[in-house]
Amino acid sequence: MFRLLVTLLFSSIGFSGAAQSEGFGPLATQDEPNSDWLMSRTEHGHPNFQGTWFFGSRTPLQRPKDLGTQSTYTELEVRALEQGMRMRLDNQAAPLDPSRDAPEKGAVIRQEADDSFLAHYLEPVVTPIAGEYRTSVIVDPPDGRIPPVRDNFADFYAERRQSGLGAADGPEGQPLSGRCLIFGAAIPNLTPVMMNPNLQIVQNQDYVMVMTEMVHDARIIRLGDEHHEDGVARWMGDSVGYWDGDTLVVQTKGFRPEQSTARMGFRLSEDFEVTERYTLTSDDTIHYGFTVTDEQVYGKPISGERTLTRNPPEERLYDFECHEGNYSLAAILRGARMEEVQAELQQ
Repeated sequence: MFRLLVTLLFSSIGFSGAAQSEGFGPLATQDEPNSDWLMSRTEHGHPNFQGTWFFGSRTPLQRPKDLGTQSTYTELEVRALEQGMRMRLDNQAAPLDPSRDAPEKGAVIRQEADDSFLAHYLEPVVTPIAGEYRTSVIVDPPDGRIPPVRDNFADFYAERRQSGLGAADGPEGQPLSGRCLIFGAAIPNLTPVMMNPNLQIVQNQDYVMVMTEMVHDARIIRLGDEHHEDGVARWMGDSVGYWDGDTLVVQTKGFRPEQSTARMGFRLSEDFEVTERYTLTSDDTIHYGFTVTDEQVYGKPISGERTLTRNPPEERLYDFECHEGNYSLAAILRGARMEEVQAELQQ
Protein backbone atom coordinates (compact mmCIF):
# COMPACT_ATOMS: atom_id res chain seq x y z
CA MET A 1 0.00 0.00 0.00
CA PHE A 2 2.63 2.45 0.99
CA ARG A 3 6.30 2.48 0.08
CA LEU A 4 8.63 2.99 2.99
CA LEU A 5 11.11 5.78 2.50
CA VAL A 6 14.56 4.17 2.58
CA THR A 7 17.52 6.45 3.21
CA LEU A 8 21.04 5.68 2.06
CA LEU A 9 22.32 5.54 5.59
CA PHE A 10 19.49 4.09 7.66
CA SER A 11 17.83 0.97 6.34
CA SER A 12 16.52 -1.96 8.38
CA ILE A 13 13.35 -3.86 9.15
CA GLY A 14 10.86 -1.51 10.72
CA PHE A 15 12.64 1.68 9.58
CA SER A 16 11.42 4.62 11.65
CA GLY A 17 10.38 8.21 11.09
CA ALA A 18 12.11 11.43 12.15
CA ALA A 19 11.96 13.82 15.06
CA GLN A 20 10.14 17.06 14.33
CA SER A 21 12.87 19.64 14.75
CA GLU A 22 14.89 21.87 12.46
CA GLY A 23 18.59 22.28 11.80
CA PHE A 24 21.64 20.25 12.55
CA GLY A 25 22.57 21.27 16.09
CA PRO A 26 21.89 19.18 19.21
CA LEU A 27 18.28 19.18 20.35
CA ALA A 28 17.40 21.53 23.19
CA THR A 29 15.36 18.88 24.99
CA GLN A 30 16.96 15.52 25.51
CA ASP A 31 15.68 12.31 27.02
CA GLU A 32 17.22 12.99 30.43
CA PRO A 33 15.42 14.51 33.41
CA ASN A 34 16.56 17.98 34.54
CA SER A 35 17.11 18.37 38.30
CA ASP A 36 15.37 21.79 38.21
CA TRP A 37 12.35 20.53 36.30
CA LEU A 38 8.96 20.18 38.05
CA MET A 39 6.91 17.33 36.57
CA SER A 40 3.37 18.15 35.47
CA ARG A 41 0.75 16.05 37.27
CA THR A 42 -2.96 15.37 36.94
CA GLU A 43 -5.48 16.18 39.66
CA HIS A 44 -4.99 12.59 40.82
CA GLY A 45 -1.27 13.11 41.42
CA HIS A 46 -0.04 11.02 38.49
CA PRO A 47 2.39 12.25 35.80
CA ASN A 48 0.44 14.11 33.14
CA PHE A 49 1.09 12.56 29.72
CA GLN A 50 -1.91 14.21 28.07
CA GLY A 51 -1.41 15.84 24.70
CA THR A 52 -0.21 14.91 21.22
CA TRP A 53 3.20 13.31 20.71
CA PHE A 54 5.51 12.44 17.85
CA PHE A 55 6.78 8.85 18.05
CA GLY A 56 8.99 8.82 14.97
CA SER A 57 12.74 8.28 15.11
CA ARG A 58 15.59 8.41 12.62
CA THR A 59 17.20 5.70 14.70
CA PRO A 60 16.41 2.37 12.99
CA LEU A 61 14.68 -0.41 14.89
CA GLN A 62 17.62 -2.74 14.18
CA ARG A 63 21.30 -1.86 14.12
CA PRO A 64 22.89 -2.02 10.67
CA LYS A 65 24.90 -5.24 10.48
CA ASP A 66 28.11 -3.50 9.47
CA LEU A 67 28.20 -1.63 12.81
CA GLY A 68 28.64 -4.84 14.80
CA THR A 69 28.72 -4.02 18.53
CA GLN A 70 28.81 -0.23 18.07
CA SER A 71 25.81 0.94 20.11
CA THR A 72 26.21 4.74 19.76
CA TYR A 73 27.35 7.40 17.31
CA THR A 74 29.61 10.33 18.05
CA GLU A 75 28.18 13.78 17.42
CA LEU A 76 30.42 14.15 14.36
CA GLU A 77 29.07 10.89 12.94
CA VAL A 78 25.50 12.01 13.59
CA ARG A 79 26.02 15.33 11.78
CA ALA A 80 27.35 13.43 8.76
CA LEU A 81 24.38 11.05 8.82
CA GLU A 82 21.91 13.94 9.03
CA GLN A 83 23.59 15.66 6.08
CA GLY A 84 23.26 12.48 4.03
CA MET A 85 19.57 12.21 4.93
CA ARG A 86 18.97 15.83 3.96
CA MET A 87 20.60 15.28 0.57
CA ARG A 88 18.42 12.20 0.04
CA LEU A 89 15.27 14.20 0.83
CA ASP A 90 16.35 17.08 -1.42
CA ASN A 91 16.83 14.64 -4.30
CA GLN A 92 13.43 13.11 -3.57
CA ALA A 93 11.75 16.52 -3.72
CA ALA A 94 13.33 17.41 -7.08
CA PRO A 95 10.91 17.41 -10.05
CA LEU A 96 10.90 14.29 -12.19
CA ASP A 97 12.17 14.60 -15.75
CA PRO A 98 9.05 14.82 -17.95
CA SER A 99 11.09 13.47 -20.90
CA ARG A 100 12.21 10.31 -19.10
CA ASP A 101 11.66 6.98 -20.84
CA ALA A 102 8.68 4.81 -20.04
CA PRO A 103 9.29 2.00 -17.52
CA GLU A 104 10.40 -1.32 -18.91
CA LYS A 105 7.70 -3.93 -19.34
CA GLY A 106 7.05 -5.61 -15.99
CA ALA A 107 8.87 -2.94 -13.98
CA VAL A 108 7.52 -2.04 -10.54
CA ILE A 109 6.00 1.45 -10.55
CA ARG A 110 6.22 3.02 -7.12
CA GLN A 111 5.25 6.41 -5.70
CA GLU A 112 8.18 8.49 -6.96
CA ALA A 113 5.87 11.25 -8.18
CA ASP A 114 3.98 11.41 -4.89
CA ASP A 115 6.69 11.10 -2.23
CA SER A 116 7.05 14.83 -1.71
CA PHE A 117 3.51 15.24 -0.43
CA LEU A 118 2.58 11.82 1.01
CA ALA A 119 3.79 12.73 4.53
CA HIS A 120 6.97 10.79 3.84
CA TYR A 121 9.03 13.91 4.46
CA LEU A 122 10.29 13.87 8.02
CA GLU A 123 13.09 16.06 9.31
CA PRO A 124 16.59 14.53 8.96
CA VAL A 125 17.41 14.83 12.66
CA VAL A 126 18.64 12.03 14.92
CA THR A 127 16.99 12.33 18.35
CA PRO A 128 19.07 11.40 21.41
CA ILE A 129 17.85 8.51 23.55
CA ALA A 130 18.80 8.91 27.22
CA GLY A 131 21.40 11.45 26.13
CA GLU A 132 23.03 9.16 23.54
CA TYR A 133 22.85 8.91 19.77
CA ARG A 134 21.96 5.22 19.47
CA THR A 135 22.65 3.07 16.43
CA SER A 136 19.41 1.12 17.00
CA VAL A 137 16.19 1.30 19.00
CA ILE A 138 16.79 -2.29 20.16
CA VAL A 139 19.22 -2.44 23.07
CA ASP A 140 18.82 -6.12 23.96
CA PRO A 141 20.03 -8.45 22.42
CA PRO A 142 23.33 -6.57 22.59
CA ASP A 143 23.82 -6.73 18.81
CA GLY A 144 20.78 -4.47 18.46
CA ARG A 145 18.94 -6.86 16.16
CA ILE A 146 15.80 -9.00 16.25
CA PRO A 147 16.82 -12.65 16.80
CA PRO A 148 16.15 -15.22 14.08
CA VAL A 149 12.77 -16.91 14.21
CA ARG A 150 12.88 -20.32 15.84
CA ASP A 151 12.92 -23.41 13.67
CA ASN A 152 9.50 -24.79 12.70
CA PHE A 153 7.63 -21.60 13.64
CA ALA A 154 5.00 -20.67 11.05
CA ASP A 155 2.92 -17.56 11.54
CA PHE A 156 -0.64 -16.93 10.38
CA TYR A 157 0.31 -16.10 6.80
CA ALA A 158 2.77 -18.98 6.45
CA GLU A 159 0.06 -21.39 7.58
CA ARG A 160 -2.34 -19.85 5.06
CA ARG A 161 0.17 -20.41 2.27
CA GLN A 162 0.77 -23.99 3.39
CA SER A 163 -2.97 -24.65 3.28
CA GLY A 164 -3.07 -23.51 -0.34
CA LEU A 165 -4.92 -20.22 0.25
CA GLY A 166 -3.42 -17.38 -1.76
CA ALA A 167 -3.17 -13.67 -1.01
CA ALA A 168 -5.99 -12.88 -3.47
CA ASP A 169 -8.34 -15.72 -2.48
CA GLY A 170 -10.13 -13.42 -0.04
CA PRO A 171 -9.67 -10.23 1.97
CA GLU A 172 -8.11 -12.16 4.86
CA GLY A 173 -5.00 -12.80 2.80
CA GLN A 174 -4.26 -9.12 2.29
CA PRO A 175 -2.17 -6.93 4.65
CA LEU A 176 -4.09 -5.39 7.52
CA SER A 177 -3.13 -1.89 6.37
CA GLY A 178 -4.62 -2.57 2.93
CA ARG A 179 -7.85 -3.62 4.63
CA CYS A 180 -7.84 -0.40 6.70
CA LEU A 181 -7.88 -2.40 9.93
CA ILE A 182 -4.59 -1.48 11.60
CA PHE A 183 -1.27 -0.01 10.52
CA GLY A 184 2.13 -0.84 11.96
CA ALA A 185 3.29 -3.40 14.46
CA ALA A 186 1.18 -5.25 17.05
CA ILE A 187 0.95 -1.95 18.93
CA PRO A 188 1.08 0.91 16.41
CA ASN A 189 3.65 3.03 18.27
CA LEU A 190 5.87 0.03 19.10
CA THR A 191 7.85 0.48 15.88
CA PRO A 192 7.30 3.89 14.25
CA VAL A 193 5.90 4.14 10.76
CA MET A 194 7.01 6.68 8.17
CA MET A 195 3.57 8.20 7.68
CA ASN A 196 1.91 10.33 10.36
CA PRO A 197 3.76 8.94 13.42
CA ASN A 198 1.66 10.97 15.84
CA LEU A 199 -0.35 9.86 18.85
CA GLN A 200 -2.66 11.43 21.43
CA ILE A 201 -2.74 10.48 25.10
CA VAL A 202 -5.80 11.10 27.29
CA GLN A 203 -5.90 9.90 30.89
CA ASN A 204 -7.96 9.92 34.07
CA GLN A 205 -7.63 8.09 37.35
CA ASP A 206 -8.66 4.69 35.98
CA TYR A 207 -7.75 4.67 32.26
CA VAL A 208 -5.18 5.86 29.75
CA MET A 209 -6.14 6.14 26.08
CA VAL A 210 -3.43 6.10 23.38
CA MET A 211 -4.69 6.90 19.89
CA THR A 212 -2.43 6.92 16.84
CA GLU A 213 -3.15 9.08 13.81
CA MET A 214 -2.67 6.33 11.23
CA VAL A 215 -6.02 4.51 10.89
CA HIS A 216 -7.09 6.17 14.18
CA ASP A 217 -6.23 3.17 16.33
CA ALA A 218 -7.37 3.83 19.91
CA ARG A 219 -6.01 1.64 22.70
CA ILE A 220 -7.74 1.73 26.12
CA ILE A 221 -5.42 0.83 29.02
CA ARG A 222 -7.08 -0.16 32.30
CA LEU A 223 -5.13 1.05 35.34
CA GLY A 224 -4.88 -0.96 38.53
CA ASP A 225 -6.33 -4.08 36.90
CA GLU A 226 -3.96 -7.03 37.22
CA HIS A 227 -6.15 -9.38 35.17
CA HIS A 228 -6.57 -9.56 31.44
CA GLU A 229 -10.07 -10.02 30.12
CA ASP A 230 -11.83 -13.00 28.55
CA GLY A 231 -8.96 -14.37 26.48
CA VAL A 232 -10.51 -13.26 23.19
CA ALA A 233 -7.80 -12.13 20.74
CA ARG A 234 -8.07 -8.44 19.88
CA TRP A 235 -6.45 -5.97 17.52
CA MET A 236 -3.63 -4.41 19.61
CA GLY A 237 -4.28 -6.95 22.37
CA ASP A 238 -5.67 -6.36 25.86
CA SER A 239 -3.78 -3.74 27.90
CA VAL A 240 -3.57 -3.28 31.67
CA GLY A 241 -1.33 -0.77 33.43
CA TYR A 242 -0.01 0.36 36.78
CA TRP A 243 2.23 3.08 38.21
CA ASP A 244 5.80 2.20 39.16
CA GLY A 245 6.64 5.44 40.91
CA ASP A 246 6.31 8.04 38.16
CA THR A 247 6.57 5.50 35.34
CA LEU A 248 3.48 4.13 33.62
CA VAL A 249 3.96 0.40 33.01
CA VAL A 250 1.62 -1.21 30.45
CA GLN A 251 1.34 -4.97 29.92
CA THR A 252 -0.41 -6.18 26.78
CA LYS A 253 -1.27 -9.69 25.57
CA GLY A 254 -3.99 -11.41 23.57
CA PHE A 255 -3.08 -10.22 20.08
CA ARG A 256 -4.63 -11.52 16.88
CA PRO A 257 -2.35 -13.82 14.84
CA GLU A 258 -2.95 -11.72 11.71
CA GLN A 259 -0.80 -8.99 13.29
CA SER A 260 2.37 -10.99 12.66
CA THR A 261 4.62 -9.05 10.31
CA ALA A 262 8.36 -8.93 9.79
CA ARG A 263 7.99 -5.93 7.48
CA MET A 264 6.63 -3.66 10.20
CA GLY A 265 8.57 -5.06 13.12
CA PHE A 266 7.84 -8.37 14.81
CA ARG A 267 6.37 -11.73 13.93
CA LEU A 268 4.14 -13.16 16.61
CA SER A 269 2.21 -16.14 17.93
CA GLU A 270 -0.66 -16.28 20.43
CA ASP A 271 2.02 -16.05 23.17
CA PHE A 272 3.21 -12.59 22.10
CA GLU A 273 3.35 -10.10 25.00
CA VAL A 274 4.59 -6.53 25.30
CA THR A 275 5.59 -4.57 28.39
CA GLU A 276 5.90 -0.80 27.85
CA ARG A 277 7.30 1.87 30.16
CA TYR A 278 6.39 5.57 29.74
CA THR A 279 8.41 8.08 31.78
CA LEU A 280 8.16 11.88 31.51
CA THR A 281 11.67 13.32 31.32
CA SER A 282 10.67 16.95 30.58
CA ASP A 283 7.55 18.86 29.59
CA ASP A 284 8.23 17.86 25.99
CA THR A 285 9.82 14.39 26.13
CA ILE A 286 8.82 10.87 27.17
CA HIS A 287 11.35 8.09 27.57
CA TYR A 288 9.60 5.10 26.00
CA GLY A 289 10.89 1.59 26.66
CA PHE A 290 9.48 -1.78 25.68
CA THR A 291 10.17 -5.49 26.06
CA VAL A 292 8.70 -8.05 23.68
CA THR A 293 8.46 -11.73 24.62
CA ASP A 294 7.27 -14.64 22.51
CA GLU A 295 8.65 -18.04 23.42
CA GLN A 296 7.33 -19.69 20.26
CA VAL A 297 8.83 -17.17 17.87
CA TYR A 298 12.08 -15.89 19.37
CA GLY A 299 12.71 -17.74 22.62
CA LYS A 300 14.28 -14.67 24.23
CA PRO A 301 13.08 -11.17 25.21
CA ILE A 302 13.72 -8.19 22.92
CA SER A 303 13.99 -4.72 24.49
CA GLY A 304 14.20 -1.25 22.99
CA GLU A 305 14.14 2.43 23.92
CA ARG A 306 13.09 5.58 22.15
CA THR A 307 12.25 9.23 22.81
CA LEU A 308 8.75 10.59 22.19
CA THR A 309 8.58 14.37 21.63
CA ARG A 310 5.59 16.62 22.28
CA ASN A 311 3.99 18.23 19.24
CA PRO A 312 3.38 22.00 19.27
CA PRO A 313 -0.04 22.96 20.72
CA GLU A 314 -1.39 23.99 17.32
CA GLU A 315 -0.70 20.55 15.82
CA ARG A 316 -3.60 18.13 16.15
CA LEU A 317 -4.34 14.62 15.00
CA TYR A 318 -6.19 14.65 11.71
CA ASP A 319 -9.07 12.38 10.83
CA PHE A 320 -7.52 9.52 8.88
CA GLU A 321 -9.36 8.43 5.75
CA CYS A 322 -8.28 4.99 4.53
CA HIS A 323 -9.55 4.33 1.02
CA GLU A 324 -7.56 1.21 0.20
CA GLY A 325 -10.09 -1.07 1.90
CA ASN A 326 -12.96 0.55 0.00
CA TYR A 327 -11.43 0.63 -3.48
CA SER A 328 -8.06 -1.08 -3.90
CA LEU A 329 -8.98 -4.24 -2.02
CA ALA A 330 -12.14 -4.77 -4.04
CA ALA A 331 -10.21 -4.19 -7.27
CA ILE A 332 -7.51 -6.71 -6.27
CA LEU A 333 -10.06 -9.41 -5.56
CA ARG A 334 -12.09 -8.60 -8.69
CA GLY A 335 -8.96 -8.82 -10.82
CA ALA A 336 -8.09 -12.21 -9.32
CA ARG A 337 -11.58 -13.56 -10.07
CA MET A 338 -11.37 -12.29 -13.67
CA GLU A 339 -8.03 -14.06 -14.12
CA GLU A 340 -9.62 -17.28 -12.85
CA VAL A 341 -12.52 -16.95 -15.30
CA GLN A 342 -10.15 -16.25 -18.20
CA ALA A 343 -8.03 -19.28 -17.26
CA GLU A 344 -11.13 -21.52 -17.31
CA LEU A 345 -12.24 -20.15 -20.69
CA GLN A 346 -8.84 -20.94 -22.18
CA GLN A 347 -9.00 -24.58 -21.11
